[in-house]
Amino acid sequence: MRFVFKTDYRQDIGLFRHNGDRFWYGLLVLLVAAAPLLLDRFYLGELTYVFVLAVAGIGIMLLTGYTGLVSLGHAAFLGIGAYAHGYFLQQGVPFVLSVPLATLLTTAAGLLVALPALRMTGIYLAIATLLFAVIIEQVFIRWESVTHGFRGFSVGVPQVFGLPLTDPVLFYYICFAVLALAMLAAINLLRSPTGRAFVAIRDSEIAAQSMGVHLARYKATAFAISAGFTGLAGCLFAHKIGYLAPDAFGIILSIQLLLMAVIGGLGSLHGVVFGALFVGALPQVIAVLRDYLPDRIAQQPGLEPGVFGLILVAIILFEPQGIYGRWRKVKLYFQLFPMYKAATFKRQKTYTRSERNK
Repeated sequence: MRFVFKTDYRQDIGLFRHNGDRFWYGLLVLLVAAAPLLLDRFYLGELTYVFVLAVAGIGIMLLTGYTGLVSLGHAAFLGIGAYAHGYFLQQGVPFVLSVPLATLLTTAAGLLVALPALRMTGIYLAIATLLFAVIIEQVFIRWESVTHGFRGFSVGVPQVFGLPLTDPVLFYYICFAVLALAMLAAINLLRSPTGRAFVAIRDSEIAAQSMGVHLARYKATAFAISAGFTGLAGCLFAHKIGYLAPDAFGIILSIQLLLMAVIGGLGSLHGVVFGALFVGALPQVIAVLRDYLPDRIAQQPGLEPGVFGLILVAIILFEPQGIYGRWRKVKLYFQLFPMYKAATFKRQKTYTRSERNK
């Protein structure tokens, strides 16, 4: 069992808790960097898709996991980023400029959505974001001069370092680099006063407001930043699918993004990666299981959304801390064995004195 003795205040905000973390994260980076040498093209593409999902998951985790605001409309932000990036490439904007421009545009869209939506909380906020996703989908369909409606359009293939972005190895490393930078940005954001205000709002709006946190301002900031990360993922997603059409950004994608945060573990950036791995692998698992299921079940068109919904309900009921929460329990069990207590992670209702009704 490891005991970390802190001798400096800067250790509280350090990226790594101890040298063991540095070793294991460094080994993980080396393994991921060497993946193109070990995996064939199909599995490399699936891992690239996991990276794209993880970047989008950072956005929804900052909003839902750290600020406590539920969104069912993040597929719209993903679509705005993808369409904006594709349109800029069509107009001849270089790749290195198109990505930040599309990200800024999506950030602005998130801020515009936040201003009226912040009057709502809970299920009403989720419904409002769902309606926003429906509206944006109709915009994609009817703004034919830009989106080409149902016909859609193919995403341009820019050159990066002298190679086309369709090269699977190059695109893999770009997505990995974007994920690493996005994760680093999110970690630093959460260590800043803004990130601490997000967490305070999630834990207790009344207590946060009494401490001087401006609720509307920080909620709008959370929406904007969350939309920006999701728009950045949309730029990569556009190149991943290669062809943009409105039906690619429906409600199912929004549910998958929210499911990714819940299954991975709310309030944890580790959970983003675990959730992305799960959501990215589940469709492939379902496709394999269709060959072994009875025809009446295997041929059902709504099988995948149904499985996603059942898993979401099961996670909420039996493991609300998600995959990362379960990993923490397993790790602590072996660290404390044989002194581990079964009630260590027993769920208890906690609330602040300011939220009591009596």
